[in-house]
Amino acid sequence: MSDPSDEIPKADIAVIGGSGFYELLESVQRVEVTTPYGAPSDTVSVGAVGDRRVAFLPRHGRHHEFPPHRINYRANMWALRSLGVEQVLAPCAVGSLRKSLGPGSVVLPDQLVDRTTGRVQTYFDHGARHVTFADPYCAAGRAAVLRAAGEAAADVHDGGVMVVVEGPRFSTRAESQWYASAGWSLINMTGHPEAVLARELALCYTSIALVTDYDAGVEHGEGVSQDEVFRVFAANMERLKGLVLQTVAVLDRKRECACAGAHGMDPSFEVL
Repeated sequence: MSDPSDEIPKADIAVIGGSGFYELLESVQRVEVTTPYGAPSDTVSVGAVGDRRVAFLPRHGRHHEFPPHRINYRANMWALRSLGVEQVLAPCAVGSLRKSLGPGSVVLPDQLVDRTTGRVQTYFDHGARHVTFADPYCAAGRAAVLRAAGEAAADVHDGGVMVVVEGPRFSTRAESQWYASAGWSLINMTGHPEAVLARELALCYTSIALVTDYDAGVEHGEGVSQDEVFRVFAANMERLKGLVLQTVAVLDRKRECACAGAHGMDPSFEVL
């Protein structure tokens, strides 16, 4: 008799879909994953992109039932890691804090500022563990996105600071102007603690940001609306999917970046 655990599909790459990004793969096997931190946002879909095994998880749930502050980030990242995932691509919707980055722009942020409140942002509930997080995104993953963009003749802006706010409300004009005056480029509600939890699990994590709007302080008018965010994201969905799938195809199979050992404050520590 076969071991039931042998039937659980594995993947080495994961894509966590953001607002409006509910499907990616065809001919998938849906996997219910249990974690010590509760249920993830949805079942994990596992399928193939060429000869690579890819897991897909909709960050907000398949029906967008989880707002940013209610997403179980710890369960999501743990579920992916338990399926064998080592590299994570994280497309997301963002607002722009710079007039040069208009709606429809794709940006590869290289830095993050956390302005969330009250979110559990670590697996290290006991003992003093301090993860390296000076560079929150995987250098190899970012390089792979740029290679993919070049091959697909896609325009991707390299670099930028993404500030992550609690939500679910959008910013006031004063807040938006403050963030812009600090030199930050993008604003988002889900990029943290997702990135740091990935780092604690020794996962490579790469954010791919699609600008859906100018934030409230960047332009005059009524400010950001959810309908506008969803409309712009939907209009650019196929372009973003194409970039993600092309990135999967060019991701290095052997990890030589620093992410794999980033949580290793104690060589005997195993998070899984």
